[in-house]
Amino acid sequence: MGVRAGSVGASRVLSLDTLVRIERGRTASGAGAGAPRPLTVPEGMRAPLGCDAVAMPARLGPLLMPRLPRVGCVYADSTHWWWLVPSDSDVALDWPAPAHYATGALVPASPGFPGLIHTPDSTLPYTPPIPLYLALCRLTGTPPAWTRQISA
Repeated sequence: MGVRAGSVGASRVLSLDTLVRIERGRTASGAGAGAPRPLTVPEGMRAPLGCDAVAMPARLGPLLMPRLPRVGCVYADSTHWWWLVPSDSDVALDWPAPAHYATGALVPASPGFPGLIHTPDSTLPYTPPIPLYLALCRLTGTPPAWTRQISA
């Protein structure tokens, strides 16, 4: 199922995935001096899956690092740590509070932009999202979404 886009005589079918990504980019890309800015992938690294970020309070960052089998790029400011994950790592996951999922790795406008504090020994900037999710659930005492009871 798709939507046809284009000028008269030419058309292109856009998939639902493409439309969702366009809408996310449109709503997340605000304008002006107070607009959010994306975290950047360090030079020499590639992000073939795109980038989103998971932010959490700075107090949880040092507790998460040793719990993860692999850590990608991590950025920090005085209040949050930001972990780069592949795009759409929020699909079917309810990231536990107080985490914040940032589509496009967009950081809200603030006086101090997060700095890079960890770089992996690889060309990919990602922290695997499932281990990050599970470690964060454990630290916050939140059961993972797939283990919660469903009420009728």
